[in-house]
Amino acid sequence: MAEMGHAASVRFENVEKSFGSVKVLVDFDLEVKSGEFVVLLGESGSGKTTALRILSGLEEPSAGQVYIGDQSVTEILPKYRDISMVFQSYALYPHKTVAENIAFPLKVRKVGKSEMDAATLSAAKQVQIEDLLERYPRQLSGGQRQRVALARAIIRRPSVFLMDEPLSNLDAKLRGYMRAQLKHMQKTMGITTIYVTHDQIEAMTLAHRVALLDKGVLQQLATPAEIYNDPANLFVAQFIGSPPMNVIRGNLDGNHLVTNDVRVDTPVAGQIAQAVMGVRPEDCAIAPPSEGTLSGKIYTNELIGDHALVTVDWGGDQISVKAPKEFTGEMGDDVGVVIPRDHLFIFDETNGRRVR
Repeated sequence: MAEMGHAASVRFENVEKSFGSVKVLVDFDLEVKSGEFVVLLGESGSGKTTALRILSGLEEPSAGQVYIGDQSVTEILPKYRDISMVFQSYALYPHKTVAENIAFPLKVRKVGKSEMDAATLSAAKQVQIEDLLERYPRQLSGGQRQRVALARAIIRRPSVFLMDEPLSNLDAKLRGYMRAQLKHMQKTMGITTIYVTHDQIEAMTLAHRVALLDKGVLQQLATPAEIYNDPANLFVAQFIGSPPMNVIRGNLDGNHLVTNDVRVDTPVAGQIAQAVMGVRPEDCAIAPPSEGTLSGKIYTNELIGDHALVTVDWGGDQISVKAPKEFTGEMGDDVGVVIPRDHLFIFDETNGRRVR
């Protein structure tokens, strides 16, 4: 195995996993560079946790190989893989103090007391819980417990960190704080980290690269900026973004999308009977009806704080627009929606493929 404490690369090669007749991972290929922070993102049942469990050795693949560094670990027991795992549930020992919980991996290895105490204090300082070492888990908040779990993972100086939804039990404010802590810690320590979440904000803020899965299939692997600005297909386009990308149905006729008898100029050309035009709410603008690319009636106008989210009816679809917070349009008002040609995407609805 990689020398202890040195970040290692990770590779999944043609990994498959089935439970009975259900395929949970399909021909899964993924390479994570040494020191990289990769987030596996997807809904429940997308295969992201299964991939993590296969890497940790808690689950065996039905086919394919898993590598840490240059060595295949597919047949190697979990305890020999030089990884640390942080779970959603914290998994702390209730009868042990914070210090004893953090030190446990070193105690198992029979590390000397003075070395173990120094390492425990160092790990606790990295997550800012050095003043809690004598407490028990029941005396801690959720955020403090999560930091104990992180410190216990850090103390081993593994080649790879695996994290399975570690922040999902925390409230929104604490999640934001812990995200910043995690990102800073990973950057400082440089340990290869693979992080599972269904929360796209976590994925976009933490990751060097995001691997988006759907039904066991890797849909796109890219930086957060690429996955947002250059989605590979309709699934990625609709999954990433809050509010999600607008989808407006019609047919592609040459370099125009025809929707409800209106022809919208498009940056791509083709002939597709069931086409979808996608455009982000922040790339649209509200205008007088005569000046819009499309026009319709306001369905809702919600003040979010720094902007108003205006939803406009367009036949069977609705178009969301991020408008200035001063916008005062009422439900039922006629408005235009300006859709810039350079910011729209075209997809084939029958297979989700992006038209380029």
